[in-house]
Amino acid sequence: MRTLSRLALPAVILCLLAAAGCRRAPQRTNEVVAVSQAPPLSPNDAAWNQAPEYLAKLLLQDLVEPRLMTPSTPELLVRAITDGSDIAFRLQWADPAQNDLPGSGRFLDACAVQLPKTNDAKPPAPQMGEPGRPVQITFWRADWQASVNGRGDTIRDLYPNASIDHYPFEASSLEKGSTAQKEMAKRYAPAEAAGNRRVGPRAMPVEDMVAEGPGTLAPAPSSRSKGQGVRTREGWAVVIVRPVPDGLTPGARTVVAFAVWDGGRQEVGARKMRTGWIPLLMRAGK
Repeated sequence: MRTLSRLALPAVILCLLAAAGCRRAPQRTNEVVAVSQAPPLSPNDAAWNQAPEYLAKLLLQDLVEPRLMTPSTPELLVRAITDGSDIAFRLQWADPAQNDLPGSGRFLDACAVQLPKTNDAKPPAPQMGEPGRPVQITFWRADWQASVNGRGDTIRDLYPNASIDHYPFEASSLEKGSTAQKEMAKRYAPAEAAGNRRVGPRAMPVEDMVAEGPGTLAPAPSSRSKGQGVRTREGWAVVIVRPVPDGLTPGARTVVAFAVWDGGRQEVGARKMRTGWIPLLMRAGK
């Protein structure tokens, strides 16, 4: 009995340790599978545990300028949930540095989801579509997330260690909120003065865009998408919730593509890691 107990004890300890410290590996698929339920916005929602995981290998964007010739982010974990009207993608990747502070010479962490505008048998080119065959892109950026989370967008917020004596647009002679005060403030916010809609405080950290090939990216006529990103121990987890493209119904198949920008490696614009088209199944029912 003693000998049997000595042999059994290590096995019992191993089982207890495994139950306490190890999680069951997620189900992996060879395509992105959108399971049917209400799409959650939070990356930490328990609903994501019901969605299978796809491991997407990322590629260099070395086709158009500015090219990326040095590999950075190697892979992306993807899960998807849909209710037939909206589809949510949860993207997770490793990134040791949090780059979410805008400014001169700074680059930002970001990611994007791309879908064909129409569900044709032959999809357009994965490099942002082609003439007459557009794609829809929803873009998330880390500085927008910081703004949504409550970080201010003033010069003092973005440069907390700067020593500021006085700004003319804050002069007491200018009535706060007056036309003269607003015009003076614009001189110190050239992007806002130029109508750059990608700066300043935001209500949502994502933006919908359309494209018909490299160099054609433009804002979508309207934006209904939502998003939320959080830092993890390894990097980022981001959820993008967007409307299901026209003609894409439960049980149907289409394709999807993804992109990731590492601000710590000065990635911006076309300089990014990306995927080609990946099969996407809209699973019907539970």
